[in-house]
Amino acid sequence: MAPVRILLTGITAAGRHGANPGERDRPQEFVVDLEVLVEPTGDHLGDTVDYRELKDTARRAIEEESHQLLETIAASVVRAVLTDPRVLRVRAVVHKPAAARSLGVADVAVEAEG
Repeated sequence: MAPVRILLTGITAAGRHGANPGERDRPQEFVVDLEVLVEPTGDHLGDTVDYRELKDTARRAIEEESHQLLETIAASVVRAVLTDPRVLRVRAVVHKPAAARSLGVADVAVEAEG
């Protein structure tokens, strides 16, 4: 079977990340969008990557680590998803809603690929 893309958008997680004073004192919201390239071997759930696993992996990367930079968070999500050998490539976009609100813009996000 040819490679296909799995798209998951709007994965929410709370994490202690940030470079400014006080940002890591309490968890804040992050939103992750994933684009994952896989090559299913058949027509059963076991022949591909389960969407739930991808969601849980992205959430754990946000919730269990702590970074100063949004760039580092996005790279961490990519590394975590790539630990599944069935994943050929991944693109993660990590949004930081609180930063967008504080700047008065619609979105603040960083994209990483691997």
